Amino acid sequence: MNDDLIKLLVVEDEEFDVHRIKNTLRLFDKQIHIEDVVSTGKDALSFIQRNPSKYDVVILDYQISGGLYGEELIKKIKILDDTLQIIVITKMTLYQTDLYFANQLIESGSFWFGTKYPTDIDEFIYQPTDFLLAIMNAYEKRKMELERQRSQEKLDRSVQSVLDRQPIIGKSSVMKQLSDLVNKYSVINATVLITGESGTGKELVARDIHYHGPRKYERFVTVNCASIPSELIESELFGFEKGAFTGAVREKPGLFEQANGGTIFLDEIGELPPMTQTKLLRVLEDGELDKIGRKQSCKVNVRVIAATNKNLANLVQEKKFREELFYRLNILNIEVPPLRDRNGDVELLIDFFMKYYSNDLSIKPPILNEESGRFLSNYQWPGNIRQLKNVVQRMVLSGNDLIDVETVKKCIGMPSCNAATEFVSQFPSTNILPLKKAEIEFRKHYLKHVRQLSRTDTEAAEKLGLAPPNYFRVCKEVGLK
Repeated sequence: MNDDLIKLLVVEDEEFDVHRIKNTLRLFDKQIHIEDVVSTGKDALSFIQRNPSKYDVVILDYQISGGLYGEELIKKIKILDDTLQIIVITKMTLYQTDLYFANQLIESGSFWFGTKYPTDIDEFIYQPTDFLLAIMNAYEKRKMELERQRSQEKLDRSVQSVLDRQPIIGKSSVMKQLSDLVNKYSVINATVLITGESGTGKELVARDIHYHGPRKYERFVTVNCASIPSELIESELFGFEKGAFTGAVREKPGLFEQANGGTIFLDEIGELPPMTQTKLLRVLEDGELDKIGRKQSCKVNVRVIAATNKNLANLVQEKKFREELFYRLNILNIEVPPLRDRNGDVELLIDFFMKYYSNDLSIKPPILNEESGRFLSNYQWPGNIRQLKNVVQRMVLSGNDLIDVETVKKCIGMPSCNAATEFVSQFPSTNILPLKKAEIEFRKHYLKHVRQLSRTDTEAAEKLGLAPPNYFRVCKEVGLK
């Protein structure tokens, strides 16, 4: 038996029976100790409330004076402390085997019950061995319940820390509507399609849906569909068997298998190749994935959240995205608003990121003067939150205690004077460049600027109105690739 001391609360209104309980436990006084004895149910609740965690097991007479007894008292004790174990002693089962009575006690929350009499046993509780074993087993169960409770609290703290590190910040009406949708959709086990401009925080919304839902203790796997080469994305998502192809020296579980039981977030879903779209559709419809080299399908239970900054409906019309997959992904939809439509949120975001980066560097957060604060609030933020975060980080790293508007413009990457004058001043006043070379210099600077405001090359190409192959060709011509 465990060497820990088992602490009891005895609820008994007859002195004779208290004596018998004490006498039965006398030989085990180094392991089992009666902390307190009370005679009514109300006193029992009062003692437990005043002394939380003092008792491990309650020895309870089923019928006691005071009007509060039986199943009602057991339920009230369990409300105060669900880990507290209750052993009932009663004379109601002396001459009968009452399964209904036993079931009532168990359903109300008691751990064990035993017979209090016959009356010819003066010194000990009837069934003393069972009584002692029940106390020891009840104590072990309480320890397991407490450990489970501590583990649950640790998990809850871990989930909350994830949400606290990357919160969704905003008080604007559009963000309140978004927050309502996140709370509503988090408990619905259906696919979600998140749309919105690049940099608006679509992954953050997906993360919030996962960590507010019933799968929050399971894995949240993120996949950027645009960052994986088309020839590798199928094996990355669905995995492969050993020997499936040359170089497959061992089995590889795909990201869907790794996310089994949890959530997979497919960012930039519009970049998914057609063949992979077909296999994804089967996973969504049947919960089955086809691993490369495997003869039988593999079942997975994964919630899918997808995101895109493209218009998938238009891609469907252009035959670049499967119509069935679009409808299967778009069961629930959330559109994340651009920062320019979030009235009043810019100030909150700047304050959050200013404190975040200052704490990271262990320095005092810089202060924005009135003009710089007004400028940041009125700025359109084409790169949305991603751009704002980058600008704030630059402002903190500038080392200035007071941030003026010129510093803000430099951090944004804006020229401090007229844009045309500033650009022309980069060229020498002598040795004038031929127009063709000047055009190359302009292209180089402008392509680099747009790429900094974009998450991927594909996104930069789209902003510039170029097909991706043409974008790569132009970048190569000016020496950026």
